[in-house]
Amino acid sequence: MDKIFIVMDYVEHDLKSLMETMRGKKQVFLPGEVKCLMTQLLKAVHHLHDNWILHRDLKTSNLLLSHKGILKVGDFGLAREYGSPLRQYTPVVVTLWYRAPELLLCSKEYSTPIDMWSVGCIFAEFVTMNPLFPGKSDVDQINRIFKDLGTPSETVWPGYSQLPPVQKLTFAEHPAGGLRQRIGPDLLSEMGLALLQGFLTYDPTRRLTAEVALEHAYFKEQPVAIEPAMFPTWPAKSEGGRRATHSPRPPAGGAAYAQFARSDSDEALGFHVQKGRSVSMAPGFSLKF
Repeated sequence: MDKIFIVMDYVEHDLKSLMETMRGKKQVFLPGEVKCLMTQLLKAVHHLHDNWILHRDLKTSNLLLSHKGILKVGDFGLAREYGSPLRQYTPVVVTLWYRAPELLLCSKEYSTPIDMWSVGCIFAEFVTMNPLFPGKSDVDQINRIFKDLGTPSETVWPGYSQLPPVQKLTFAEHPAGGLRQRIGPDLLSEMGLALLQGFLTYDPTRRLTAEVALEHAYFKEQPVAIEPAMFPTWPAKSEGGRRATHSPRPPAGGAAYAQFARSDSDEALGFHVQKGRSVSMAPGFSLKF
């Protein structure tokens, strides 16, 4: 009686590995298949949020797909309960490529919209078969987001100018509209683009919720979502083949936040600045003096 055994369902695929296999064979998800996956993902996220749970690490490698076309959300290592009123939580959550801009810019409060930003990144990945914002660092990540979505302002994101890095750094000005250039109409309809933009909205209070997204016109236009049982099948990862590439590791969570809690310095914000001289931060970034 000194051991505990956890028995869970066997699910044949994680979507990250499956999509890598499909890419190697030049295969893509058809629109009806994308809608099938997204409908299930949104229902799962709505269920979590409706039960006061933030997942805080939604990404394709944490989504499982069975041979019966059933999508399941896994890996709750960074999940936590939340409540009203909101408390301050660690911003060191969500794997970098799927991390919302309010986390990248060190907002002290966040809620369910951080999961919805991740859902938007996953949606784009289903459509293009590639990560949307594969940043190499926090600075590179926010620069990639600004380049495709446009540099935010107080008009589109009230409170943006008060975020700590924004007060210390000058960001390059990018116009909006780059998302359509990245994802053409042959890959995503106008309704689909509108849904994606709803997920990738800068202002967290205006970002789509899972419940509202499920009623979006995108899911009603042709072709509609296929039934999960009609989803094509692929050999399971356990039946051979290896992962070719890896997304970044998830953040360590609360323990890694200790340095942030103790200091408001540039280093604590994740932006390392050498004092007493002009420093080039990264493409599109310069210091305010």
